[in-house]
Amino acid sequence: MESKQRAVSRLIAQAGQMLHAHGAESALIGGIMERMGLACGMDEVEVSLSASSLVVTTVTHEHCMTTARRCPDRGINMRAVTEVQRICIMLEKGILDHELAQQKLNKITPERYNRWLVVFMIGLSCASFSHLAGGDSAVFAMTFVASAIGMIVRQEIGHRHFNPMLNFATTAFVTTFISAQAVVFEIGNNPNVVMASSVLMLVPGFPLINSVADVLKGYINMGIARFVMGSLLTLATCLGIVAVSGVLGMFGVTL
Repeated sequence: MESKQRAVSRLIAQAGQMLHAHGAESALIGGIMERMGLACGMDEVEVSLSASSLVVTTVTHEHCMTTARRCPDRGINMRAVTEVQRICIMLEKGILDHELAQQKLNKITPERYNRWLVVFMIGLSCASFSHLAGGDSAVFAMTFVASAIGMIVRQEIGHRHFNPMLNFATTAFVTTFISAQAVVFEIGNNPNVVMASSVLMLVPGFPLINSVADVLKGYINMGIARFVMGSLLTLATCLGIVAVSGVLGMFGVTL
């Protein structure tokens, strides 16, 4: 029985670690871990979450076992989160036992979209915002180019595992520098829209949304940590934009 409890504890901890690392909200992490433990025959499952780690305790036949895991940020990936949820559901329905669940969990890989497809869609989305803001075709084209190149820079820095704030600041600088050429050379009917629209890809919407959700659902510490991280990323983006304004002498430009 002790060996089963140890295996189940490791299964639950790994599932929670994967959910945490790939951007799931705290209530979902705690709920999935508890459901998986109960489905595997545990009498009680307690979970404690922090910004970079988790602790899980399982109780069965009055025997308590606790394990802790570090949770480094692996980037937002809803496919990995969904796969863990499917394993949880199959455990609850009796389709899997804890050993088969462990095997399926080990096979989960956070697949990502083709990088050039992401670059194209980011450029298109930012350019679409510029069009909605009243920009003409020249503004649309400049926004597309600036945001697409900025996304390439962001991907390259991310692949080298630099600090996210350095990544956001550098990406904002490059993107704004390119988009500022529309103002310098007066390209399009409203070149200021290019500068405003091209950096929208750097808005940390997911961490900020999760922070509010965590606070509303009682995970105050996690919510504060995510809000602070989202705010720091926003600050880094602003620093990159301001740096371009200083280099090009555009502090008087109204975005």
